Amino acid sequence: MSDTARGTSRRYGTRPTMKDVAARAGVGLKTVSRVVNGEPGVTPDTERRVQEAITALGFRRNDSARILRKGRTASIGLVLEDLADPFYGPLNRAVEEVARSHGALLINGSSAEDPAREQELVLALCARRVDGLVIIPAADDHRYLAPEIAAGIATVFVDRPAGRIDADVVLSDSFGGAQDAVAHLIAHGHRRIGFIGDQPRIHTAHERLRGYRTAMAAAGLRVDESWVSLGPTAPERVRSAATAMLAGPQPVTALFAGNNRVTVTAVRVLADHPRPVALVGFDDFELADLVSPAITVVAQDAARLGRTAAQLLFRRLDGADDAPHRMEIPTRLIPRGSGEIPPAAES
Repeated sequence: MSDTARGTSRRYGTRPTMKDVAARAGVGLKTVSRVVNGEPGVTPDTERRVQEAITALGFRRNDSARILRKGRTASIGLVLEDLADPFYGPLNRAVEEVARSHGALLINGSSAEDPAREQELVLALCARRVDGLVIIPAADDHRYLAPEIAAGIATVFVDRPAGRIDADVVLSDSFGGAQDAVAHLIAHGHRRIGFIGDQPRIHTAHERLRGYRTAMAAAGLRVDESWVSLGPTAPERVRSAATAMLAGPQPVTALFAGNNRVTVTAVRVLADHPRPVALVGFDDFELADLVSPAITVVAQDAARLGRTAAQLLFRRLDGADDAPHRMEIPTRLIPRGSGEIPPAAES
């Protein structure tokens, strides 16, 4: 007869203990401890009874005491910007695979691009005694982490550098990738090129804008400030910016989109535009090769970013104490059609 049938109910959050296992198996606590920890000195029959009791009760060893003795929790934290953003899927998986190869558990969460939420999440992970952190920062001041790092929490930043502290960081070459994108459009005849990017306080947005301006200057082209728009990547804001750039007597003939969310909205705007407009997006995205025309992109290697960051983190956990590293992963321009459209003939 089940516990429920006997009139008892399970108290969720209350887990069976070694004392419960000992009582069910009819042995002492020390015997259960030996079985649980794989120690000698237990007869096969007694071990069998203990294992049966463990299975029946659903007992799991509490590793807290072992953790305190060893000083390591075999867990790391990963703080992302947005778990729903497809860019972070391969990055998350790569960090998890490296952690798994080191026998560590990955715990992750999203800052939602909110500096206060980032700090709250990071400190919560530290309070749970993770051994290290991989952070895609939303904040531009990380001095709050200095005491945690001094206390031994290994920390590596990804995609954007830490603010106001020295720490390891692994970046994509946002500046060089943006230069390549704009130079590609210029090579296909464009002289009026618009740039729609993320919020200017974000490191990647700033670097991609810098790459855009550098490429335009290198080609001897002026930049009309009405061709540049930075801000939230919400579809309404991006649509408004793109529509304004495509209007008037001297509209842009090409757009450079600063990330995958901007690119998706730009594709929708251009689908309704009466004239063909070239488009290059920073970040690849799902189905980019299936729309018509297929979208030319500057692709980041998100998996390599995550893998490199996690390997650097475990190198620190293994005792490396050299100066903080700044590592930059190259990007790759993938021509697919949208970035090779020539400027429309003037009417």
